[in-house]
Amino acid sequence: MTTHNVTLIPGDGIGPEVTEATRRVLDACGVAFAWDEQPAGMEAAETHGDVLPEGTLASVRRNGVGLKGPITTPIGGGFRSVNVGLRHALGLYANLRPGRTMVGVQSTFEEIDLVVVRENMEDLYAGVEFDAGTPEARDVIGFVNARSGKPISDEAALTIKMITPEGSRRIVRYAFEYARANGRRQVTAVHKANIMKFTDGLFLRVAQEVAAEYPEIAFNDRIVDNMCMQLMQKPQDYDVLVMPNLYGDILSDLVAGMVGGLGVAPSGNIGAETAVFEPIHGSAPSHAGKNEANPTAMILSGALMLRHLGEREAAERVEAAVAAVVAEGERVTYDLRADRDPAKAAGTSGMADAIIARMAG
Repeated sequence: MTTHNVTLIPGDGIGPEVTEATRRVLDACGVAFAWDEQPAGMEAAETHGDVLPEGTLASVRRNGVGLKGPITTPIGGGFRSVNVGLRHALGLYANLRPGRTMVGVQSTFEEIDLVVVRENMEDLYAGVEFDAGTPEARDVIGFVNARSGKPISDEAALTIKMITPEGSRRIVRYAFEYARANGRRQVTAVHKANIMKFTDGLFLRVAQEVAAEYPEIAFNDRIVDNMCMQLMQKPQDYDVLVMPNLYGDILSDLVAGMVGGLGVAPSGNIGAETAVFEPIHGSAPSHAGKNEANPTAMILSGALMLRHLGEREAAERVEAAVAAVVAEGERVTYDLRADRDPAKAAGTSGMADAIIARMAG
């Protein structure tokens, strides 16, 4: 039996609890793992002086794959997002975010099966920003004002939107390759090329070029605001959605909401040489240490990791066990119960026990 070396990053808040639940489920699925636990986030800042220690990055590079719990990102200040830093440091250019309805999860929609493929490295999340009132910002503003018919205020803060041909081609090709490998029928490019004609226009042109290389897979495109409406009205018309970074962040949460929320939404960040899998949801520090956090998204992220490692049968066992336990609605965390009664709910560890028992039975 092959043993897979995997970097395990517990994260902050509820991260250690849902990560431990996931580790136990994966250890019980019939695949051998050698876990290399590494720090990142607030605790790493205290113990290592860095929210993303070099040793953690080196571990993922060495193992080629990581499983990461949620990490707290301060809003409007403090340290920069560890998630963004990890993606850029490791070149994790593709963010894979599937959304599928599950029996037992309360949702407005039924029979949703969508995949959002989000570009991870460019767009407004590339990290090229200039704070208001700084000399650097005024230099950029002066440069732009000298060349543009739409002047920018001297006191503006700036974020630069960057879309490149190579980045666009890489993410669209990933979407088509994913569709081909997983028997998907259609890829839709999502953009705002009607307004941002040079950046999103470039993304759309490249998407059309790449689509021509995959004649067996249907292709279309949608403007991002229209795409949101389409998903609300006729989601069955769509399959794999590929888009730049910011739109992907927003639409993946929209799709997660359509299938019941972030608590059941897994994701993977894929690069040429490494991959890191993590739930979409945050660290929920107010729930930390209470053994009440829903581990579903983290466990399903582990199943995505199994697929990435070529362990498809094990991934299907995990997914089937999760689906069965959630459908029964008894040994689940309170947010997954129909009555939402904490007194009758299973804890994080108890739900993991139920999933493990289902795989064994």
